[in-house]
Amino acid sequence: MLVAAAVCPCPPLLVPEVAAGAAPELDGARAACADALGVLAAARPDLLLLVGPGDSAGPEAYPQGARGSFRGFGVEVDVRLGHDRGAEPEPEPELKPEGSGGELPYGLAVGAWLLGGIAWPDVPVEGIGVGEDLPAERCAAFGRDVAAGAGRVAMLVLGDASACRTLKAPGYLDERAAPFDAEAGRALGAADLAALGALDVVLARELKVSGRAPWQVLAGAAEGAELTGTLLYEDAPYGVGYVAATWS
Repeated sequence: MLVAAAVCPCPPLLVPEVAAGAAPELDGARAACADALGVLAAARPDLLLLVGPGDSAGPEAYPQGARGSFRGFGVEVDVRLGHDRGAEPEPEPELKPEGSGGELPYGLAVGAWLLGGIAWPDVPVEGIGVGEDLPAERCAAFGRDVAAGAGRVAMLVLGDASACRTLKAPGYLDERAAPFDAEAGRALGAADLAALGALDVVLARELKVSGRAPWQVLAGAAEGAELTGTLLYEDAPYGVGYVAATWS
């Protein structure tokens, strides 16, 4: 059963070494993510599952110990799921979603980096990458399966809103971006499962929203859990929408 969730943005710029001179501009987002992870730790889960944007259609599993890197961004920063506990990579789970991953995709790597900054309880940590084209109903169904498959499950859900908020944004300005982000932020802050499930797959892809599929996995996992949401952060630096929230 899902007992808590943290929703965090996942731009590699959250890693100060990647952001370099621009690092202070995301201090607010980093602080909100740290607060959100504190809520997860306080829930005392039996399993922490990171869910973020995937490199394939997915879902794709990444076991505890899976490694990621920010070397592609020009910095020698490496991460590992559960690395703070000194564990070696564990075998693949017996029941994989649809495949098993190699190196962590960027969103899960950011999540692993965030976890490395706190004292996480001694519980298993696993990752799931979800492709941007995975239909909403399949995201929700997978979320329900995950929540039913273990005892007390906590989720760190990683993903960004639109990348089309300004003329200088990665996706250039799209007038549909701000309304989409406003509704997504409201739904994440209110733990509104129906609204998250209704986010349009095609529109999200056109607006370069990396969080749509992970958010809809969360919505499926939260069915029947009666969690309430709190919005911790919402902004669009660099023309990209970032949201942090907790569900508990």
